[in-house]
Amino acid sequence: GVLGDVIFKNWRVEDLTSMGDQFTNHRNGLDFGFSSDPAALVACHYNTSKKEIYIYKELYETGLTNDILAARVREMIGDDRVVCDSSEPKSIQELSNYQVRAAGAVKGKDSVNFGIDWLKQQTIIIDTHCINFQNEIQQYHWKKDAGGNSLKIPVDKNNHLLDALRYAFEGDMSGSWWMSGGSAT
Repeated sequence: GVLGDVIFKNWRVEDLTSMGDQFTNHRNGLDFGFSSDPAALVACHYNTSKKEIYIYKELYETGLTNDILAARVREMIGDDRVVCDSSEPKSIQELSNYQVRAAGAVKGKDSVNFGIDWLKQQTIIIDTHCINFQNEIQQYHWKKDAGGNSLKIPVDKNNHLLDALRYAFEGDMSGSWWMSGGSAT
């Protein structure tokens, strides 16, 4: 069981295998990891008119050096752009050196909650094969105070693919932190 309030309830699991040809509006996000945290890459399609996000591929692996990570990213998304955690500019540059179209995410004050709020307005459809994403979204919940009341602070644990998802869609989001350019943190 998960303690606290689950953040996302706007998702379902489907077999998306036969829909690959329809996925043309790509969004990709990458959260860096190495030893205890995994490198987490999510590949998505966005149906803007229906506000539906289709998560059809994931990478979730520890111990990947940037050269190996770059090969896996290219294998998974080809030459599509990927928005990465901006806290590792050196890794972003190394991925670029390995011909990955990598860009740093814009992070600013309240960007996590802003991204969560935006994602909650979408329908998230997860491929049956994306087990790690399913596990994360089922367990992602709000912190509680001493009285058991939910706080609007997500528990920062087992959220690597969810962070990658926020990065992937930052260009689709709007708001004061985004419009002002945020600040890299």
